[in-house]
Amino acid sequence: PQAGPRRRVDAFLPPAAPRRVLRTTDRIVAVGASTGGTEAIRELLGALPPDAPAIVISQHIPAAFSKPFAERMNRSSAMAVCEAQDGQYILPGHVYIAPGDRHLIVERDGARYRCRLNDGPPVNRHRPSVDVMFRSVAQNVGPNAIGVLLTGMGDDGARGLLEMLEAGACTIAQDEASSVVWGMPGAAVRLGAAQHVVPLNLLARELLAMLAERSRNRAVG
Repeated sequence: PQAGPRRRVDAFLPPAAPRRVLRTTDRIVAVGASTGGTEAIRELLGALPPDAPAIVISQHIPAAFSKPFAERMNRSSAMAVCEAQDGQYILPGHVYIAPGDRHLIVERDGARYRCRLNDGPPVNRHRPSVDVMFRSVAQNVGPNAIGVLLTGMGDDGARGLLEMLEAGACTIAQDEASSVVWGMPGAAVRLGAAQHVVPLNLLARELLAMLAERSRNRAVG
């Protein structure tokens, strides 16, 4: 939700060099969205197989609606979808949606990852903030991640997507034609943060292709 003065992510989660990434097969896909995002997320999740890598989502949504939204996504997706809980380990085949009034942070615990929820002030006037989640993924997951920025008003997530790219992650932005509002993904494109700009109906295919390519590269390396 929007509230108070506009705070940048630096005031909440300070910049830091990405941590050394341990050898792990676990991938994390981080998805940010706002206006039009609930339908875009439904379409994306509905096209992914049950064994897809773990997905963390920050969608700008009122607190009362995030849990029902997660429950609806769980019914329509082959993956297991839930509202994220503090300290919850992040597992393949599962989707974790930020509660509507808390920031979702991805934390590393050895070679595993888990969700951390935070009641800190809104960033970019939002809590959850996509920039907060993307920065935590950049710092703690680095090249094991893929960042996806979907339709939404404003620019929350654009800078975080750039930080993910700079940390070695793959990055995708939804294209203008398929976006309800091309604010957030458009800002990411203008920053040079998006390696790929993809229509919504092809996004799941692109995501799976990127994951397969990274797996092949790891096997060769």
